Amino acid sequence: MKLNKLDNYDMKILGILTIDCRTPDRQIGKKVGLSGVSVKSRITKMERAGVIQNFTMKVEPPALGYGIIYLTVPSDDEVDIVKKLKLIGELFFVVPCLGDVMACGIVVEKDIEQKIELVKNLISNARIVLTLDAKESEFRADLTKTDFKILEQLLKNPREKIDAIAKSTMLSTKTVTRTIEKFEANPAIQFTIIYDPRKLGKFIAFALLAMVQNDTGKVLKEIESGFGNYFWQVPFTAKEMLVLFMYSDNIYNADIMHHKIKHTDGIAFTEVFFPKKITMPTNWITNSIKNASRSEKLHVPIKQINM
Repeated sequence: MKLNKLDNYDMKILGILTIDCRTPDRQIGKKVGLSGVSVKSRITKMERAGVIQNFTMKVEPPALGYGIIYLTVPSDDEVDIVKKLKLIGELFFVVPCLGDVMACGIVVEKDIEQKIELVKNLISNARIVLTLDAKESEFRADLTKTDFKILEQLLKNPREKIDAIAKSTMLSTKTVTRTIEKFEANPAIQFTIIYDPRKLGKFIAFALLAMVQNDTGKVLKEIESGFGNYFWQVPFTAKEMLVLFMYSDNIYNADIMHHKIKHTDGIAFTEVFFPKKITMPTNWITNSIKNASRSEKLHVPIKQINM
Protein backbone atom coordinates (compact mmCIF):
# COMPACT_ATOMS: atom_id res chain seq x y z
CA MET A 1 0.00 0.00 0.00
CA LYS A 2 1.32 3.44 -0.95
CA LEU A 3 1.26 5.87 1.92
CA ASN A 4 -0.45 8.58 -0.12
CA LYS A 5 -3.37 6.19 -0.61
CA LEU A 6 -4.14 6.01 3.10
CA ASP A 7 -7.65 7.43 3.37
CA ASN A 8 -10.33 8.25 5.93
CA TYR A 9 -11.57 4.67 5.92
CA ASP A 10 -8.11 3.46 6.91
CA MET A 11 -7.86 6.03 9.68
CA LYS A 12 -11.27 5.02 11.05
CA ILE A 13 -10.23 1.36 10.96
CA LEU A 14 -6.98 2.19 12.78
CA GLY A 15 -8.94 4.16 15.35
CA ILE A 16 -11.20 1.20 16.09
CA LEU A 17 -8.22 -1.15 16.31
CA THR A 18 -6.42 1.11 18.80
CA ILE A 19 -9.48 0.95 21.06
CA ASP A 20 -10.08 -2.79 20.65
CA CYS A 21 -8.05 -4.75 18.13
CA ARG A 22 -10.23 -7.82 18.76
CA THR A 23 -13.17 -6.11 17.07
CA PRO A 24 -14.28 -8.45 14.25
CA ASP A 25 -13.70 -7.23 10.68
CA ARG A 26 -17.42 -7.40 9.92
CA GLN A 27 -18.24 -5.26 12.96
CA ILE A 28 -15.59 -2.72 11.96
CA GLY A 29 -17.11 -2.67 8.50
CA LYS A 30 -20.55 -1.82 9.84
CA LYS A 31 -19.08 1.10 11.79
CA VAL A 32 -17.12 2.59 8.88
CA GLY A 33 -19.39 1.65 5.97
CA LEU A 34 -17.37 -1.13 4.34
CA SER A 35 -17.72 -4.89 3.98
CA GLY A 36 -15.86 -7.18 6.37
CA VAL A 37 -13.81 -8.49 3.44
CA SER A 38 -12.73 -4.96 2.52
CA VAL A 39 -11.78 -4.22 6.13
CA LYS A 40 -9.68 -7.38 6.34
CA SER A 41 -7.93 -6.46 3.08
CA ARG A 42 -7.13 -2.96 4.32
CA ILE A 43 -5.80 -4.24 7.66
CA THR A 44 -3.56 -6.75 5.85
CA LYS A 45 -2.22 -4.02 3.54
CA MET A 46 -1.52 -1.71 6.48
CA GLU A 47 0.36 -4.52 8.24
CA ARG A 48 2.47 -5.21 5.15
CA ALA A 49 3.17 -1.51 4.69
CA GLY A 50 4.31 -1.19 8.31
CA VAL A 51 1.53 1.24 9.25
CA ILE A 52 0.37 -1.35 11.78
CA GLN A 53 3.54 -2.59 13.45
CA ASN A 54 1.93 -5.10 15.77
CA PHE A 55 -1.15 -5.96 17.78
CA THR A 56 -0.57 -5.78 21.52
CA MET A 57 -2.12 -5.39 24.95
CA LYS A 58 -1.92 -2.38 27.20
CA VAL A 59 -2.43 -2.87 30.93
CA GLU A 60 -2.34 0.09 33.30
CA PRO A 61 0.42 -0.73 35.85
CA PRO A 62 -1.58 0.28 38.99
CA ALA A 63 -4.13 -2.42 38.09
CA LEU A 64 -1.46 -5.02 38.82
CA GLY A 65 -0.13 -3.29 41.91
CA TYR A 66 2.64 -1.21 40.35
CA GLY A 67 3.32 2.50 40.48
CA ILE A 68 4.06 4.54 37.39
CA ILE A 69 6.01 7.70 36.65
CA TYR A 70 5.09 9.77 33.59
CA LEU A 71 7.79 12.14 32.40
CA THR A 72 9.09 14.08 29.43
CA VAL A 73 12.74 14.51 28.53
CA PRO A 74 14.16 17.13 26.13
CA SER A 75 16.45 14.78 24.23
CA ASP A 76 16.80 13.00 20.89
CA ASP A 77 19.20 10.35 22.28
CA GLU A 78 16.72 7.51 22.71
CA VAL A 79 19.38 4.88 23.44
CA ASP A 80 20.87 6.87 26.32
CA ILE A 81 17.51 7.76 27.84
CA VAL A 82 16.21 4.18 27.63
CA LYS A 83 19.40 2.93 29.29
CA LYS A 84 18.85 5.31 32.21
CA LEU A 85 15.14 4.55 32.48
CA LYS A 86 15.87 0.84 32.85
CA LEU A 87 17.92 1.67 35.96
CA ILE A 88 14.78 3.10 37.51
CA GLY A 89 12.16 0.51 36.55
CA GLU A 90 10.49 -1.30 33.67
CA LEU A 91 9.57 0.60 30.51
CA PHE A 92 5.84 1.24 30.05
CA PHE A 93 6.23 3.33 26.91
CA VAL A 94 8.85 5.43 25.16
CA VAL A 95 7.72 7.89 22.50
CA PRO A 96 10.26 10.14 20.75
CA CYS A 97 8.42 13.22 19.46
CA LEU A 98 9.06 16.09 17.08
CA GLY A 99 11.09 18.87 18.66
CA ASP A 100 13.63 16.55 20.31
CA VAL A 101 11.44 15.61 23.24
CA MET A 102 10.59 12.15 24.56
CA ALA A 103 7.45 11.15 26.43
CA CYS A 104 8.06 8.18 28.73
CA GLY A 105 6.37 6.01 31.31
CA ILE A 106 8.25 3.94 33.90
CA VAL A 107 6.72 1.04 35.82
CA VAL A 108 8.03 0.87 39.40
CA GLU A 109 7.40 -1.81 42.02
CA LYS A 110 7.65 0.21 45.22
CA ASP A 111 9.25 3.24 46.90
CA ILE A 112 7.94 5.55 44.21
CA GLU A 113 9.30 8.65 45.98
CA GLN A 114 12.80 7.17 45.93
CA LYS A 115 12.39 6.36 42.24
CA ILE A 116 11.41 9.97 41.57
CA GLU A 117 14.65 11.14 43.20
CA LEU A 118 16.53 8.60 41.09
CA VAL A 119 14.93 10.05 37.96
CA LYS A 120 16.10 13.52 38.95
CA ASN A 121 19.63 12.28 39.60
CA LEU A 122 19.97 10.23 36.41
CA ILE A 123 18.09 12.56 34.05
CA SER A 124 18.48 16.05 35.44
CA ASN A 125 16.44 17.74 32.72
CA ALA A 126 13.48 15.36 32.99
CA ARG A 127 10.09 16.88 33.78
CA ILE A 128 7.89 14.62 35.85
CA VAL A 129 4.33 15.09 34.61
CA LEU A 130 2.51 12.75 36.97
CA THR A 131 3.08 9.86 39.34
CA LEU A 132 0.52 7.21 40.25
CA ASP A 133 0.80 4.83 43.16
CA ALA A 134 -1.19 1.60 42.96
CA LYS A 135 -3.04 2.48 46.16
CA GLU A 136 -4.26 5.87 44.92
CA SER A 137 -5.18 4.79 41.41
CA GLU A 138 -8.73 3.98 40.31
CA PHE A 139 -7.47 1.18 38.07
CA ARG A 140 -8.24 -2.31 39.37
CA ALA A 141 -8.05 -5.73 37.74
CA ASP A 142 -8.80 -8.39 40.40
CA LEU A 143 -7.41 -11.22 38.26
CA THR A 144 -7.43 -14.94 38.97
CA LYS A 145 -4.74 -17.44 38.04
CA THR A 146 -6.95 -18.49 35.11
CA ASP A 147 -7.16 -14.86 33.96
CA PHE A 148 -3.38 -14.60 34.00
CA LYS A 149 -3.07 -17.83 32.03
CA ILE A 150 -5.32 -16.43 29.31
CA LEU A 151 -3.58 -13.05 29.47
CA GLU A 152 -0.27 -14.78 28.82
CA GLN A 153 -1.67 -16.32 25.65
CA LEU A 154 -3.24 -13.07 24.50
CA LEU A 155 0.06 -11.24 24.86
CA LYS A 156 1.41 -13.48 22.09
CA ASN A 157 -1.51 -12.67 19.80
CA PRO A 158 -4.26 -10.33 21.04
CA ARG A 159 -6.44 -11.22 18.02
CA GLU A 160 -6.20 -14.97 18.49
CA LYS A 161 -9.47 -16.84 18.11
CA ILE A 162 -11.20 -18.13 21.24
CA ASP A 163 -11.00 -21.76 20.08
CA ALA A 164 -7.24 -21.49 19.62
CA ILE A 165 -6.77 -19.87 23.04
CA ALA A 166 -8.86 -22.59 24.67
CA LYS A 167 -6.75 -25.27 23.01
CA SER A 168 -3.44 -23.64 24.01
CA THR A 169 -4.50 -23.06 27.62
CA MET A 170 -6.51 -26.29 27.98
CA LEU A 171 -9.49 -24.28 29.19
CA SER A 172 -13.06 -24.30 27.96
CA THR A 173 -14.19 -21.82 25.32
CA LYS A 174 -16.77 -20.60 27.82
CA THR A 175 -14.05 -19.76 30.35
CA VAL A 176 -11.92 -18.02 27.71
CA THR A 177 -14.90 -16.04 26.42
CA ARG A 178 -15.89 -14.95 29.93
CA THR A 179 -12.33 -13.82 30.72
CA ILE A 180 -11.93 -11.86 27.49
CA GLU A 181 -15.26 -10.13 28.14
CA LYS A 182 -13.97 -9.31 31.63
CA PHE A 183 -10.81 -7.80 30.11
CA GLU A 184 -12.74 -5.79 27.52
CA ALA A 185 -15.02 -4.33 30.19
CA ASN A 186 -12.08 -3.20 32.32
CA PRO A 187 -10.70 0.28 31.46
CA ALA A 188 -7.32 -0.81 32.81
CA ILE A 189 -6.91 -3.45 30.10
CA GLN A 190 -6.89 -2.68 26.40
CA PHE A 191 -6.46 -4.71 23.22
CA THR A 192 -4.69 -2.30 20.92
CA ILE A 193 -2.09 -1.76 18.20
CA ILE A 194 1.28 -0.12 17.79
CA TYR A 195 1.30 2.00 14.65
CA ASP A 196 4.06 3.93 12.87
CA PRO A 197 3.23 7.67 12.95
CA ARG A 198 5.64 8.27 10.06
CA LYS A 199 3.60 6.10 7.71
CA LEU A 200 0.22 7.76 8.02
CA GLY A 201 0.66 9.65 4.78
CA LYS A 202 -1.12 13.00 4.84
CA PHE A 203 -2.59 12.32 8.29
CA ILE A 204 -1.01 13.47 11.55
CA ALA A 205 -1.36 11.71 14.89
CA PHE A 206 -0.81 13.73 18.05
CA ALA A 207 -1.36 13.60 21.79
CA LEU A 208 -2.72 16.59 23.64
CA LEU A 209 -1.89 16.70 27.33
CA ALA A 210 -4.08 18.95 29.45
CA MET A 211 -3.95 19.77 33.14
CA VAL A 212 -7.48 20.33 34.42
CA GLN A 213 -8.45 22.69 37.24
CA ASN A 214 -11.80 21.17 38.18
CA ASP A 215 -14.13 18.34 37.09
CA THR A 216 -12.07 16.32 34.59
CA GLY A 217 -15.08 14.31 33.44
CA LYS A 218 -17.08 17.46 32.71
CA VAL A 219 -14.19 19.01 30.78
CA LEU A 220 -13.67 15.83 28.77
CA LYS A 221 -17.37 15.66 27.91
CA GLU A 222 -17.28 19.22 26.59
CA ILE A 223 -14.19 18.56 24.48
CA GLU A 224 -15.62 15.31 23.19
CA SER A 225 -18.80 17.05 22.01
CA GLY A 226 -16.75 19.27 19.74
CA PHE A 227 -13.81 17.08 18.77
CA GLY A 228 -14.88 13.49 19.42
CA ASN A 229 -14.71 12.68 15.70
CA TYR A 230 -10.97 13.30 15.86
CA PHE A 231 -10.32 11.08 18.88
CA TRP A 232 -8.16 8.15 17.88
CA GLN A 233 -7.94 6.30 21.16
CA VAL A 234 -9.78 6.32 24.47
CA PRO A 235 -8.77 9.50 26.36
CA PHE A 236 -6.64 8.86 29.44
CA THR A 237 -7.51 10.53 32.74
CA ALA A 238 -5.67 10.39 36.05
CA LYS A 239 -5.93 12.91 38.87
CA GLU A 240 -5.83 16.33 37.21
CA MET A 241 -4.27 15.05 33.96
CA LEU A 242 -6.19 14.48 30.74
CA VAL A 243 -4.53 13.06 27.63
CA LEU A 244 -6.32 13.13 24.29
CA PHE A 245 -5.09 10.97 21.42
CA MET A 246 -6.16 12.63 18.20
CA TYR A 247 -5.51 12.90 14.49
CA SER A 248 -5.87 15.50 11.77
CA ASP A 249 -5.48 15.70 8.00
CA ASN A 250 -2.84 18.45 8.30
CA ILE A 251 -0.71 20.29 10.84
CA TYR A 252 -2.76 23.48 10.60
CA ASN A 253 -6.02 21.82 11.58
CA ALA A 254 -4.20 20.09 14.42
CA ASP A 255 -3.05 23.51 15.63
CA ILE A 256 -6.59 24.91 15.39
CA MET A 257 -7.96 22.01 17.46
CA HIS A 258 -5.23 22.51 20.06
CA HIS A 259 -5.97 26.24 20.27
CA LYS A 260 -9.71 25.68 20.78
CA ILE A 261 -9.24 22.92 23.36
CA LYS A 262 -6.65 25.03 25.17
CA HIS A 263 -9.31 27.68 25.81
CA THR A 264 -11.94 25.26 27.10
CA ASP A 265 -13.23 26.26 30.54
CA GLY A 266 -11.46 24.33 33.28
CA ILE A 267 -8.19 23.72 31.44
CA ALA A 268 -5.14 25.31 33.04
CA PHE A 269 -2.38 24.15 30.73
CA THR A 270 -1.93 22.18 27.51
CA GLU A 271 0.95 20.66 25.62
CA VAL A 272 1.00 18.86 22.28
CA PHE A 273 3.21 15.94 21.29
CA PHE A 274 3.70 14.71 17.73
CA PRO A 275 5.11 11.16 17.96
CA LYS A 276 7.81 9.89 15.61
CA LYS A 277 7.88 6.36 16.98
CA ILE A 278 6.00 4.40 19.63
CA THR A 279 7.49 1.67 21.81
CA MET A 280 5.39 -0.10 24.43
CA PRO A 281 7.20 -3.12 25.92
CA THR A 282 5.19 -5.81 27.71
CA ASN A 283 8.08 -7.41 29.62
CA TRP A 284 6.74 -6.12 32.92
CA ILE A 285 3.38 -7.80 32.24
CA THR A 286 5.15 -11.08 31.45
CA ASN A 287 7.02 -10.85 34.76
CA SER A 288 3.73 -10.20 36.57
CA ILE A 289 2.24 -13.32 34.99
CA LYS A 290 5.21 -15.39 36.14
CA ASN A 291 4.83 -14.10 39.69
CA ALA A 292 1.09 -14.75 39.66
CA SER A 293 1.62 -18.33 38.50
CA ARG A 294 3.51 -19.04 41.73
CA SER A 295 0.55 -18.02 43.88
CA GLU A 296 -1.28 -20.81 45.66
CA LYS A 297 -4.53 -18.85 45.67
CA LEU A 298 -7.17 -18.65 42.94
CA HIS A 299 -7.50 -14.87 43.28
CA VAL A 300 -3.98 -13.54 43.15
CA PRO A 301 -3.21 -10.86 45.79
CA ILE A 302 -1.59 -7.74 44.38
CA LYS A 303 1.42 -8.18 46.62
CA GLN A 304 2.14 -11.54 45.01
CA ILE A 305 2.04 -10.11 41.49
CA ASN A 306 4.85 -7.61 41.88
CA MET A 307 7.14 -9.54 44.19
